[in-house]
Amino acid sequence: MDRIDKVVSPLKRKAFQRVDPAEQIRRLKSHPRLRAFREANPDLPESFYRRSAVQLREYIREWENCSQCPGLDRCPNLVSGHQPELHVYGGTLDVRMGPCRKWLARREEIQRHELVKSHYIPQDILDATFESITPNPGRLQAIEGALDFCEKFADGRPRRGLYLYGGFGVGKSRIAAAIAQNLVNYDVDSFMVYVPEFMREIKESIRDGMVNEKLDTLKKATVLILDDIGAENLTPWTRDEVLGAVLQYRMAERLPTVMTSNLDLNELEAHLARSEKGGTEKTKAKRIMERIRPHVDAYLLEGPNRREQP
Repeated sequence: MDRIDKVVSPLKRKAFQRVDPAEQIRRLKSHPRLRAFREANPDLPESFYRRSAVQLREYIREWENCSQCPGLDRCPNLVSGHQPELHVYGGTLDVRMGPCRKWLARREEIQRHELVKSHYIPQDILDATFESITPNPGRLQAIEGALDFCEKFADGRPRRGLYLYGGFGVGKSRIAAAIAQNLVNYDVDSFMVYVPEFMREIKESIRDGMVNEKLDTLKKATVLILDDIGAENLTPWTRDEVLGAVLQYRMAERLPTVMTSNLDLNELEAHLARSEKGGTEKTKAKRIMERIRPHVDAYLLEGPNRREQP
């Protein structure tokens, strides 16, 4: 067994090495973060600091962690992704944790993904922005129209949607996706759907009773983007009860719709008039077009097919 003096002596030495409380406060106050706080609060009595030694140590420790940040996923702070802030509380100083810039950036990224919803849209298309699109003469007017459409959300909501049409690979879908990305700046949600695949899926949904739920998603999006309309295989049911119902709801609720197509508006009407048996249903096609033509600004995109370029 150790002699008692061997045990007590180190404890005595440790006690003698303890820092005087006043000296401890002086050292804490010399930290750059606390110096900045003191300069911002010059009238704060000294007693506040003396009563807050524990909080001040916590404040500095958390900031030291931030100064050597290992990344958001390995944040060592008491509240991950948050940094300390000093607040006057009663007669002491209180430490409260606020989100750091990395946490805010991640939240913004998550919100962006939540606002931009899509269905059957390739990721490289969905990631398009106006900055990444080359404004060649054949699509400059369409880009300007798309930007103007987005900017109208700063003061409310545009009364008309967009109809972007032209040949293959001229950038219609990319401009439409750039609209969705830009609308995030106005906290506006969008839903971009590839029409041919959606029409195929909606027919299969009859069996599982999910038709109404899926249609509601299209109906109620603040901005609906129908990509490649006119390329789908339509039946009277998908034309009248799916496309017609969605457009009727959006027209009644004054919700803008953006469409892309290889067909101009007259060609789209002819497409909608075709029946499964080879005949035409012009009246029903016109009914659908009355929910499109008066409610969109049409832009022709021209240029080379970029999909064929190396």
